[in-house]
Amino acid sequence: MTVRTGTRGTPRARWVGAVAVASVLAISLTGCRGSAQSGGSAAAPGITDTSITLGITTPLSGTTAGPGTCTVAGVKAYFGAKNAEGGVKFGDGKTRKVEIKTYDDAYDPQKSLANFQQMTSDGVFAETSGLGTPTNRAFREAAISQKVPQALVMTGDPLFSNRQQSPWQLGLVPIYQNEGAAFGKLLASSGGTHKVAILSQNDDYGKGYVAGFKDAVKGTSGISIVGEQTYEATDTSVDAQITQLASSKADVLVNAMSVTPLAISALQKAQQIGWKPSWFLPSNTSSPTAILEPGKASAYPGIYSVSFAKAPQSPAFAKDADVVKFLSDLKQYGDYKETPAFPHCMWSYIAGATLEKAFSTMTEPTRDSFMSALKNIKGFQAPLMLKGTQVDTTVDGQPAISSVVVQKFNGKGYATAAKFG
Repeated sequence: MTVRTGTRGTPRARWVGAVAVASVLAISLTGCRGSAQSGGSAAAPGITDTSITLGITTPLSGTTAGPGTCTVAGVKAYFGAKNAEGGVKFGDGKTRKVEIKTYDDAYDPQKSLANFQQMTSDGVFAETSGLGTPTNRAFREAAISQKVPQALVMTGDPLFSNRQQSPWQLGLVPIYQNEGAAFGKLLASSGGTHKVAILSQNDDYGKGYVAGFKDAVKGTSGISIVGEQTYEATDTSVDAQITQLASSKADVLVNAMSVTPLAISALQKAQQIGWKPSWFLPSNTSSPTAILEPGKASAYPGIYSVSFAKAPQSPAFAKDADVVKFLSDLKQYGDYKETPAFPHCMWSYIAGATLEKAFSTMTEPTRDSFMSALKNIKGFQAPLMLKGTQVDTTVDGQPAISSVVVQKFNGKGYATAAKFG
């Protein structure tokens, strides 16, 4: 089921030890930063006639290092392959190679702000692809003040896609409300009688999912919300909340959770106490290998999530041309040797393609020209995107991707869910 809304981990050991707080992953290093371009406008910091430098602050250590590492690997893979072909053709007629500088914020807002300040000292043209709402919010105002693009960040916070409030920002992934609404619409269309329990993170992330879901099922006969619990992102257990919700005898659980270990333990705890509802999981905490397998999710009648990207671990995409190239690029240029367990690797590869699309119509070597190009992409089917989804950056209040496909876990991967049940 494809849904469009109108006006919207465990880290790999070799990364944790190898990546320093301000490590430079230089895909190409040519030219000098900040020079004037021949025959054109004075260049912004981080761009020359032959190169452009992007920065990523993201968790490369700590509990969210798994998805955080992916936010770097996908972008590196995409532009590594492009650089090997000679570079990226820009709208001003020049071909440039793309450099990536990475900074570990360990999902700590104070560190992400310090990283942004370091980026500006390092001469980065734009920040991109960083994971997390609190970490991206931490330097949003500074980016606006200094007019540094914060482009295609991986947060579903709608603030980053509000053009009046965030003129130098744009989110990549669907806003939280879109994902919650997508599952709500699927459930509402079932025509059945369902008791729903809700467990949500006590912040904008959790509240967004819950609001979207409730709006979608509002007024639907046969659907009742019989229990709600919240948890803090810093909590180490949600056993008490799961036990309380189980007493409601709900047959559906909406689990708006962003913390990988808690998502696994929630799946395990419900089974231990004999409660087996159908689950809805957000796109960023629904990985078959990283979450569903250790959580023994096959014991449940249904695990639903949403996606806009092809999943390499799904048998349906094993021979897909996009997936085959992606895995090859990821291994060769992204320093990521295995099939990714987290969707963020695919998301950041899509971000790379979207950035290239913006570069192709960027007629001046300036940040203003880049933001203008970035916010005028429509109907773009980036590599790895599912049928029925596309990049559209022209709608105020919506991120680059606002359409999603509701999917159901089939024991190995996900398949499109035409209906609930």
